[in-house]
Amino acid sequence: MPSRDPNTFDHPPAVRTRGDFLPTGFAWRDPSTIPPWPWVYGQHLIRKQVSVTVAPGGVGKSSLTICEVLAMASGHELLGDWTAPNLKVWIYNLEDSRDELDRRIIAAMQHHNVTPGEIKGKLFVDTGRERALSTAVQTREGVQIIKPEMDALAHEIEVRGIDVLVIDPFVSSHQVGENDNGAIDLVAKEWARLADRCNCAIELVHHTRKTNGEEATTESGRGASALLSAARSGRVLNKMNDEMKAEAGVQDDPATYFAVTRDKANLAPVGKREWRRMASVHLSNGDSVGVAEVWEWPDTFDGVTVKNLLSVQHAIEEKHPRYSDQAGDDWAGCIVADVLGMDTSADRKRLKRIIETWLKSGALVKVQVRCEDRKERPCLEVGKWATE
Repeated sequence: MPSRDPNTFDHPPAVRTRGDFLPTGFAWRDPSTIPPWPWVYGQHLIRKQVSVTVAPGGVGKSSLTICEVLAMASGHELLGDWTAPNLKVWIYNLEDSRDELDRRIIAAMQHHNVTPGEIKGKLFVDTGRERALSTAVQTREGVQIIKPEMDALAHEIEVRGIDVLVIDPFVSSHQVGENDNGAIDLVAKEWARLADRCNCAIELVHHTRKTNGEEATTESGRGASALLSAARSGRVLNKMNDEMKAEAGVQDDPATYFAVTRDKANLAPVGKREWRRMASVHLSNGDSVGVAEVWEWPDTFDGVTVKNLLSVQHAIEEKHPRYSDQAGDDWAGCIVADVLGMDTSADRKRLKRIIETWLKSGALVKVQVRCEDRKERPCLEVGKWATE
């Protein structure tokens, strides 16, 4: 059957006759003969599809995508994510100046030890300040996709062999109402058609609306929800708050820490939360630039050994310290902190997790003990002794 532009309504569809539709019977095939999904970066970017990254302002989304395009162009897993080999990447930043982009990219290369030769001919960078991008406009007659603009993008992608195109931010790539679901749906699907047409992966970077302090999800993207609906993968960035920094033991580090969570994944399992830290990189011109790097949430028992547990058990034996962390100096966590060299204030949540784990393992047990005020309260005593 001939194809028809779904946005054209000049003529009503022809009346179908018997035989126009020919149902095809399903035929089993060996699953090993089905081509695997063509991922190009982790389980977020995939050929012929659009992916979306959503984040509040100032978290680090542009710095993150710069490190990712460097990883793809160089072939090095700079942030721990798998990357397909021999990729060419085009980042089209529609906000920053050429100097700012150069500053960020060079700082990231310096920090991650990427040499100019490794990305030569593989990384392309453009800025909206030098050439604006407008893929669609909204008039009284409705939304109009600017075909010459899309054709020009397709031409450059095909001529240069681009595998991944990053548009940052999405809102600056069009001139339609961002709260208009119908308009955004047309724009987003046009990007999807471009990805399919050019056999490339397209990443659209998007801002969140105001969340009033609540943690954002991909559904927190500013404006219409149609953008996320058109994407095959969506992820969201969230800045680590002060309480979490204290829990992680990095409250004295002025650097920004943020989580990357893939919470929309049509073609892959929803990803676990991953953490990134913004390292401060000094350039020879005197500038200090933030660069994203991998950061792992500290393990509760990092540095804690069986010998430490045995020392805690000896310190607790016959003392019956209180289970509740509201018991002041009588709290069992004070003994644990003293043995392990921790701080009862800064490491409070970690101490509570350690105690709970030892309770579950039976190394410590909870018992009711009559205190000085003659009231029974939960306290701790040694359970199964640790053996070195």
